[in-house]
Amino acid sequence: MKSSGTHVVVHPGMLYYGNTVVLLSTTNPDGSTNIAPMSSSWALGDTIVLGMGLGSRTAENLAARGQAVLSLPGPELFAQVERLGDMTGVDHARSQHGHGSMRVRDKFSAVGLTPEPCDLVSCEGVRECRLQIEVKVVHCEEDVGHGFLLVQAHVLRVHADPAIVVAGTSHIDPTAWKPLIYNFRHYHTLAPQIGESAITETPTAAR
Repeated sequence: MKSSGTHVVVHPGMLYYGNTVVLLSTTNPDGSTNIAPMSSSWALGDTIVLGMGLGSRTAENLAARGQAVLSLPGPELFAQVERLGDMTGVDHARSQHGHGSMRVRDKFSAVGLTPEPCDLVSCEGVRECRLQIEVKVVHCEEDVGHGFLLVQAHVLRVHADPAIVVAGTSHIDPTAWKPLIYNFRHYHTLAPQIGESAITETPTAAR
């Protein structure tokens, strides 16, 4: 127990303490693409870990067909992301995280986004997203509370808008790329840079 009086014990409804938003594309049983917004993901080398509710179309597609595209939206797409949160690709629609669940077959058209074919997976990415990552699933399991699916996926290919790539390299320019961030159920993006790591491969002073 803390001896200091500078903190209080709180019980947040959801610990989304500043995660990058992802529009996750998966392949439906009929071969069409389902897209769903999520913010429970992190990357370690060429492995990306994803977390989502069991029973969702996304979870069913990942477990059954083992492929996906992570399209990372910028802040200009927050309205489309929020509208997608009210949609589901399954017949057994249910309210999740305070959202209603409207049964929608073509989510791209419903929110004004454009499907874009990928190279190594059958599902489509989102053209309006400046960074897209094709992955294959290597492991799925339920979390300890049996409410979520935890997925480990291997990165197959990364697609980037040339405008966010450091010229002559494969490095994403962090001064040009601003992701949409979900912070305790509010949408944000990155503030101006305040510094950089000593191990960065894209030092600002060199440009």
